[in-house]
Amino acid sequence: MIDFLIKSTISLTLLLGLYHLFLEKEKMHTFNRFYLLFSLLFSFALPFITIEIAFESISKPLLLPNPIQTKNETVAFIKQEDVNYIPILLWSLYAVVTIFFIVRFGKNIYALLSKVRKNRTVSFFYSTLVLVREKSLPHTFLQYIFINGDDYNNRNIQEELYTHELTHVRQRHSYDILFIEIIKTVFWFNPLLLLYKKAIQLNHEFLADENVVKSHKNVPFYQNLLLEKASWNSNFYLASNLNFSVTKKRLIMMTKTTSKSRALLKKLVFLPVLAGLIFLVCLKTTASEKEPEVWINGKQVNENDMNKPISHWHKDQTSEATEASYFAGVRFIMYRTMVRTKNGYEGKDILFDKVYEELTPEDKKRFEIWLRVPKANVKKNPTQKEFEDFKDSKKYGIWLNDTYVSNTELNKFDRSDIVHFSGSFVHKNARSQQHPQPYQFRLYTNDYFDKKDMGKTPKYPGEAITMVEVESKLQKKAGMATPPKIKTGS
Repeated sequence: MIDFLIKSTISLTLLLGLYHLFLEKEKMHTFNRFYLLFSLLFSFALPFITIEIAFESISKPLLLPNPIQTKNETVAFIKQEDVNYIPILLWSLYAVVTIFFIVRFGKNIYALLSKVRKNRTVSFFYSTLVLVREKSLPHTFLQYIFINGDDYNNRNIQEELYTHELTHVRQRHSYDILFIEIIKTVFWFNPLLLLYKKAIQLNHEFLADENVVKSHKNVPFYQNLLLEKASWNSNFYLASNLNFSVTKKRLIMMTKTTSKSRALLKKLVFLPVLAGLIFLVCLKTTASEKEPEVWINGKQVNENDMNKPISHWHKDQTSEATEASYFAGVRFIMYRTMVRTKNGYEGKDILFDKVYEELTPEDKKRFEIWLRVPKANVKKNPTQKEFEDFKDSKKYGIWLNDTYVSNTELNKFDRSDIVHFSGSFVHKNARSQQHPQPYQFRLYTNDYFDKKDMGKTPKYPGEAITMVEVESKLQKKAGMATPPKIKTGS
């Protein structure tokens, strides 16, 4: 949405500026009318036009964060963000204001059509005269020309005024006004649309004045008539009428002439501008797309961290034999894309599929982020302060030997009975009613630790490691992370 508003506003501003600089003061009103309407349509269509220029780039895998186990396969887990209520509030405000303008727009149309039904009407050439009671200048909406009934009966309305209003009807100027008003109703926050409406209305008056001058060939009389009527206070929201604060511009325009060569030159000015707009706004290269946010193990990696060497991420140096034992039989699969389905994540288009034993040295370097063998657990007791702190049921959820227990269960033990512990912080959106504590820790006794061989390096907990290809220059930097550090007894 922001991209749409920025691109359309740039186009609206540039095309309106071009109109005021080169076209408004020239006697080429029919062209100007369609130029203004085209500018509106083009500006709102421009953001949807894309000219792609693709070039070859090297794709490397972006390893998605927080691997989880699904059917013995490691898949991508996308971090869930807290709900941001600001966009909801802004959209709600926009909806309320838009509804207000829609209602106002409808009421104004209804008021004009009601005036037609409530007053006497007279067929007049290809229009309908509506004889109203109130004193007002002639004004037009659709095929209706609203004039004072007494002035009509007493023949106090000059032929020039009839010709002027009939021009509005014949050239369907009301449709232009309705078009810009509909756009304003949706994009009410854009002040440029007010300027467009004024430019369109003024150009309508130029068109009507031009027809009057051609028909009656009495410019001084018509100018005096306009000056006489200009002091009337009459302004109608959707109607074409005579009373504009720009009467001076209209009087000057009646006496101007524009040669055909000058008009052609002025018309051609906007062609390179139009081409430049399309080129600058619509041109898109596949390599210049916005880089995706990179999340590694639940944390967004910033630029500074990405520039640090792999040693910064504390890779454990393990022997090839230990690595081979840990990853024995594990498949490394890379998909072109991965989509989320009701059954979980599903990869599309396999690009790479090998078991660990088939990996070449180049493959191992490419997938170095995954080739991390965890250290074996080391026995270490918690401090007395830590052990007493674990008894706080509001702060800690406790699993003892892989079984959830009440914090008071720790009263049966001494700190020396606990030979290993690990835990992590739990964000608010991940806490449950059953486990509302901000920290969750697992504690292990000596017998359980020995029984489960927790001191030995485990086997990789899965049958496959799944990756998805992403074209991004951040790939090299993204491959620097290890699983997040948590507090352990080691």
